[in-house]
Amino acid sequence: MNASLPGKIIDPDAPAPVRKIIHVDMDAFFASVEQRDDPSLRGKPVAVGGGHRGVVAAASYEARVFGVRSAMPSVTARRRCPDLVFVKPRFDAYRQVSQQIRAIFADYTDLIEPLSLDEAYLDVSEDRHALGSAKAIAEAIRARIRAETGLTASAGVSYCKFVAKLASDQNKPDGLCVIRPEQAQRYIASLPVGRFHGIGPKTAERLDKLGIVTGADLQSLSLEELTGRFGSSGEWYWRICRGIDERPVRSSRIAKSVSAERTFNEDYRTAEDLHRELDRVAGLAWERIARAQAAGRTVTLKVKYSDFRLISRSHSFVDPVGDPATFTATGHHLLDALLPVSLGIRLLGLGLSNLAERGDTGPRQLGLAI
Repeated sequence: MNASLPGKIIDPDAPAPVRKIIHVDMDAFFASVEQRDDPSLRGKPVAVGGGHRGVVAAASYEARVFGVRSAMPSVTARRRCPDLVFVKPRFDAYRQVSQQIRAIFADYTDLIEPLSLDEAYLDVSEDRHALGSAKAIAEAIRARIRAETGLTASAGVSYCKFVAKLASDQNKPDGLCVIRPEQAQRYIASLPVGRFHGIGPKTAERLDKLGIVTGADLQSLSLEELTGRFGSSGEWYWRICRGIDERPVRSSRIAKSVSAERTFNEDYRTAEDLHRELDRVAGLAWERIARAQAAGRTVTLKVKYSDFRLISRSHSFVDPVGDPATFTATGHHLLDALLPVSLGIRLLGLGLSNLAERGDTGPRQLGLAI
């Protein structure tokens, strides 16, 4: 039997209460930890990772001024910034700081959705400490992160995850941006579509060729036009450009794999070109693996030929792959088995699956499905 509370009148047609979502994103996290722990690095352009044939895992803001970005080959980064200082990644240190930050989040809400070691969504619709607003909660969180870790964080505050994530990037580094529901469509209209979560570089390039450069351009298209051109993704584009995102903040998600892939501007055939590009893909994939705190037993190589034929090759280990050298070397071994190639290759991907906790043997639950 259904019963309602005495005197409680529920209107099924009443609008749902506006949620209060914060997206917190640490500023140049890996590089900032290195600069914090080594004062000699402060104020200098720093790249985490790299090495002779590696890729940049993270870059300080001083390095970004020169155009250095994550997943960039170290030789390119060095060419752009001759004074760039490369440091080896210390993932144990990054995880320890991430746990400190997660503990701060937990003091304000139980609804925390980690996306990686350095960013998360928080649903603070319940004002646990009676601070008065989501903006005040975000300010308190940022202040505590600075005081307890010596690092800075940027935050976006809004009514949904999509807009909150856009807002967190608005005033980086060490910034705060609040977008209210009535401001959302105008704000989204002003942004380039390349900033929208779910629209990658290739899709942004395709949209640009169609004359769709900004959110306003996207808003001018009907649902039918977008689904006709982009299939099921068209509905997502139609919704987000109007600030419609009803996804809840979830405290956990099951990740089946973590991977990265790269589509080339030209087809590659030589072993030298393909191994070079695989190094780049492996570096980006391992950055995601490390941020997701993942380990897995199966390394999978994905290859798309110039005729769009797609194949994959895998190798499984008894124990989880725990270091980037083994992960990358396995990818090169799988690629070697396909060489030489008669057709050019237009895409390479590398991923890790059969995920498990580092040091564990069972399946694990991750904060991010990539």
